[in-house]
Amino acid sequence: MRPLIAGNWKMHGSLRESVRLAEGVREGVPGVDLLVCPTFPHLHPVAVALLGSRVAVGAQDCHAAAKGAHTGDVSAAMVRDTGATHVILGHSERRQNHGETDAAVLAKTEAALAAGLVPVLCVGETEAERLAGRAEAVVSAQLEGSIPYGFVTSGGIVAYEPVWAIGTGRTPTEAEVAAIHGTMRHALVERFGPAARTTRLLYGGSVKPGNAAGLFALEDVDGALVGGASLVPEDFLAIARAVPE
Repeated sequence: MRPLIAGNWKMHGSLRESVRLAEGVREGVPGVDLLVCPTFPHLHPVAVALLGSRVAVGAQDCHAAAKGAHTGDVSAAMVRDTGATHVILGHSERRQNHGETDAAVLAKTEAALAAGLVPVLCVGETEAERLAGRAEAVVSAQLEGSIPYGFVTSGGIVAYEPVWAIGTGRTPTEAEVAAIHGTMRHALVERFGPAARTTRLLYGGSVKPGNAAGLFALEDVDGALVGGASLVPEDFLAIARAVPE
C-alpha cells in the first residue's frame, strides 16, 4: 500500500500562512500520499491552493449530526463541501479537552463515512496507562469502541498517537511502536477479516525528520500523522522522503 504522511496543523497559522504552507508542499513526494489538515476557516482556501496537486486536504473534526441546532459545530457534509476528502477524529486533544468518548467518536466516524469522507481515527494511551502496563489494552478498547462497520472497506485510516508523546519531543521506542501497531493490526483483522490487512496504520507523536526513517521501517507502520513538523514544509517533506522506496 502507498504510505500516507498526514499533517495536523491544529490551531496554527493565519489564512495567508496556511495557503503559503500548502503551496510549500504542493509538489508532494513521489510514491507517497500527502494529507494536510488545516483549521476549519482555512479548509476551502487550502483546498483551492492544492487543487490539481497530489496533496489531499482534511478537517480536524466534524459533528456527528448531519444538520441542526449545533452552534459552532461543522457537519461532515459541510467539510466535504470545502473540497476536503478526509477528517481527523478522536484525537487525544479532542478526547481530553472536549470530553469525547469512544461512543462520540464512533458517531462522528459514522457521519464522516456517510458524507463520503475518509476518517483518520486516532487512538493512544496516556503515560499513566503505559506505566501501568495497559497501553495495548487501552488502544484495543478504543478501536473496538470507536470504529464502525464499513470503516475498513471505505478506506478508513487509524493513527496511533501516545498521548504522552504528542508535542513533547518524546517517542516510544521502536519496539513499543511495533508492539502497538501489531496489536492494532491483529484487532482489525480479527474483527473485519483479511481486508483489514490493507488498512493504513499511521504513527503520530513527535515525528521528526530525524526519527522518521526508523519508524517507517517497522512492520505495520504505513505512514505518520505529524504535528509540529508539518508546519514547516521542508521538515514535512523530509519526513515523507524518509519512507523506504
